[in-house]
Amino acid sequence: MERRTIEPRPGWQQTVEEQGLIYPLTRYPDDSLRPYWDESAYYAFSLPEVEALEEVVEELHRMCLAAAGHIVERDRFADLGITDPRVAAAVAEAWHRRAELPSVYGRFDLRYDGTGPAKLLEYNADTPTSLVEAASPQWFWMEDRFPGADQWNSLHERLVAAWKKHAALLPPGSPLHFAHSAADELGEDLMTVAYLKETAEQAGLDTDWISVEEIGWDPLSGRFVDNQLRFIRSCFKLYPWEWLTTDRFADHVLDTLDNGGGTGTTLWIEPAWKMLLSNKALLAILWELYPGHPNLLPSYLDGPRELATTTGYVAKPLLGREGAGVTVHRPVSSAVASPVPSPVRREEPCCYQELAPLPSFDGNRVVLGAWVVEDESAGLGIRESAGLITDEYARFLPHVIL
Repeated sequence: MERRTIEPRPGWQQTVEEQGLIYPLTRYPDDSLRPYWDESAYYAFSLPEVEALEEVVEELHRMCLAAAGHIVERDRFADLGITDPRVAAAVAEAWHRRAELPSVYGRFDLRYDGTGPAKLLEYNADTPTSLVEAASPQWFWMEDRFPGADQWNSLHERLVAAWKKHAALLPPGSPLHFAHSAADELGEDLMTVAYLKETAEQAGLDTDWISVEEIGWDPLSGRFVDNQLRFIRSCFKLYPWEWLTTDRFADHVLDTLDNGGGTGTTLWIEPAWKMLLSNKALLAILWELYPGHPNLLPSYLDGPRELATTTGYVAKPLLGREGAGVTVHRPVSSAVASPVPSPVRREEPCCYQELAPLPSFDGNRVVLGAWVVEDESAGLGIRESAGLITDEYARFLPHVIL
């Protein structure tokens, strides 16, 4: 794994916008615009390196599924902050009937520096973004810059194949709606949903648009309807389950939930069991089930424990996005402070994970976003940030296998 500089293509901004990336620039607090899509550098990998990472990703995915089963079987929903019995029951039912429910994709965030084992930072398997840039613009960038080379990127064909496979699980006679929140000012959610809608159409599915805010409730029929007053029988939503089950329509969502087998009136994608994988508590449960695993970092729910004085730790809210609420705590040495102060435990539920600073390449902190479609490794997206937390000011850089 190497970071290499390169001259950006002439007209790169217009090029990537035409390829679906309508947010190639990021506005900073000083009102300046800087590239989000950054092709002034790229990352080069060897084929054996990528093949080894693919194996790691698929093993981590299998471990996460095992952890999800453990949570359901041992009724550990409270560890995830899921205290509503109806929500817990819906998640458990979805898990038990997961073979009947379409489940499409997820993204692992990994710490990797090209030398030691990759370490799992978190798993977003409910509403992951940065999909468009990983699937499309970076592939075309490679074809322009390195014709004949390869890339860890089979996202598009795997997504189309996934929709074809899941077509039989969708309710017949109505379109698959694709929903995003109109509150997304950047356009990232909109374009992620637009891209997924395109892959579904290429798989032969009948689809339609809607924003979450446009979804209506028909009290006479007791069903969700679209802006043409058609029943919404199936809907891919880029809208987290923790919002869907707590907003003012939450009772309707649970009352009408099609959790497999056509038992309700609306089937949501991703399914409710994905709440088990997009919660940071998963990290602590993984460490409990697989202590010492080379691709895991020590993580706890009851406080940082020994991490406070050894490696330091990162406190992560159980639910969050773009690094929101994440705090970094350096180790407190007993040689400096006597007595050693007690580690701070935050009021909100958090996962306390060993501090493993993101590797620095030319002063840039790097995180790998490794994609899974269904149960298989499908691609890679790389983000760089200035600090230890990958936030909304991170940049996306392409990669190539050389």
